[in-house]
Amino acid sequence: MAKPVSEFVCQTCGHRAPKWLGKCPECQGWNTLTEEVTRHSRGGGKTAGNRNSRANSADPSVQAVTQITRSQVDRVSTGILEFDRTLGGGLVPGSLTLLGGDPGIGKSTLMLQSMWAMAEAGNRVLYVSGEESPEQIKLRAERLHCLSERLLICSEICIENVLGLLEKIQPEVLVLDSIQTFFTEDLQSAPGSIGQVREVAFKIFQECKRRSLPVFLIGHITKDGAIAGPKSLEHIVDTVVYFEGERSHAYRILRTIKNRFGPTPEMGVFEMTPEGLIPVENPSEIFLSERPADTTGSAIAATLEGTRPLLVEVQALVTASTTLGMPRRMATGLDHNRVTLLVAIMEKRLDMSLQGEDIFVNLAGGLKVTEPAMDLGVATAIASSFQNRPMDPQTVMIGEIGLTGEVRSVLQLEPRLMEAAKLGFQRCVVPHTAKKSKTLGKIKMELAFVKTLAEALEIVL
Repeated sequence: MAKPVSEFVCQTCGHRAPKWLGKCPECQGWNTLTEEVTRHSRGGGKTAGNRNSRANSADPSVQAVTQITRSQVDRVSTGILEFDRTLGGGLVPGSLTLLGGDPGIGKSTLMLQSMWAMAEAGNRVLYVSGEESPEQIKLRAERLHCLSERLLICSEICIENVLGLLEKIQPEVLVLDSIQTFFTEDLQSAPGSIGQVREVAFKIFQECKRRSLPVFLIGHITKDGAIAGPKSLEHIVDTVVYFEGERSHAYRILRTIKNRFGPTPEMGVFEMTPEGLIPVENPSEIFLSERPADTTGSAIAATLEGTRPLLVEVQALVTASTTLGMPRRMATGLDHNRVTLLVAIMEKRLDMSLQGEDIFVNLAGGLKVTEPAMDLGVATAIASSFQNRPMDPQTVMIGEIGLTGEVRSVLQLEPRLMEAAKLGFQRCVVPHTAKKSKTLGKIKMELAFVKTLAEALEIVL
C-alpha cells in the first residue's frame, strides 16, 4: 500500500531535501523550499515491475544515420506572419511551444488572435483556460473580433480531464493558459508548485507526441525574468518564445530563445492597439520614424535578430556629473557592462576625458540588443554628445570595437547593408576587413572602411 511521504522541494531549481532548509544548497536561494507530499510503494514492488516490463519489451531499434530516411514536415501557419517568422516558418505538428511573458503584456491576446486565424483556416482549436471563465474569454474575443465556430473554449485545471477532452473533441491545436494553474491528480501538492508544473508539462509532452498535436503552453515571468516554475520546463518543450516589451511603449517583441525546428534567436514585432496586436512588417522604419534631425548624441546602428536585420537609433547623453568621484553610467536596452567597457576604451585610446561625466545610453523604441555589432554606433553616439557635434543623419554604423580601439568584423554584414540601402541611407561605416568581400559591390551605397574607432569618428563627426 502506498505510504505518503513529505519532501521539501526548491521552487526555483527543483532540489529535494528530507527536511526544511532556509537556504537551498543547489541554487543558494533563500526560503525557496516548500513541503510536497508524494507516495512511494513498499518493498520495491514498483521497481521490480518496471524491470519486468523493460525485460518483456522489445529492444529499441538502432540504425546508422545514413540509413535514416528524412520525413517531410509540413508546417501549419498560425495566421500571423510575425508569429510564423518567430517559430521558424510555422507550427510543426507534434511540437510543444512555451510562450512566456510578464503578466498583462499581451500573451493571451496574441494566442487568441492566432488561434482564431487557425480556426478560420479550418482547424479545430481547443483553448483551455485555468485563469479565466469562458465568459471572460468571450468578452475579449468580441473586442478583438475573433469569433469562430471552430474555436472551442473550456475552463478546466485538472490535466486528466483535459486529456479526456482530447479523446472526445479530437482538436488540431491545443492551448493551455496558463501552465501554472493546472495540476495532476498523481501529486498532492498545490497547482503551480515545481512538481505539478513539471508533471503536467511531461504528460502534455507525451500526449502531443503521440497524437502529433501542436500544443501551446502559456507561462508567466518571475521577477528575475525567468519563466515561473522549474527550469527543466524549458528543456521539456520544443520551442521557448518570450513576449517582451515595456508597457509604456506600444510595441511588443516576440523573441525565440529555443527552437528545435528553426533558427534562434528569431524576432517578431507587434504593435499593441485597442483592437489587439498588429504585426509590424518593417520594424526598422517604425523605430526610426521619430528620429530628430541634426541632434547630437544620435547614431544609427544595424543589428541582426535571427535572420532579420534591424536598424535602430542609439541615443546618448553626456553631461557634467553632479556627484564628485561617482559619475553615473546608465544603459537602457543595452548591456550596462558593455557600455562601461566602451567608455573606458574611448578614454584610453581617444584621450577623451569622460571620467567626470554622467553618461546615459538608450535604444529608442524599447528594444533590447546585446550584439557586439552595436559597439560602433554606441561609441559614435557618446562621442557626438560629448563633443556636441551631430553626425551625418544618412550614415549607418556597423562594427565591433576591441580593447585596443580596433574595429572588428561582424557576421552577416550583407543583409544589414541591404536593409540600410532599402531605407534610403547613403553611407555606411564598416570594418576594414569587409573590403575583401566580393559581394558588397552590389550594395548601392557608399561604404567607408575603417580600421580603428578614431578613423570612424573622423569620418562621421
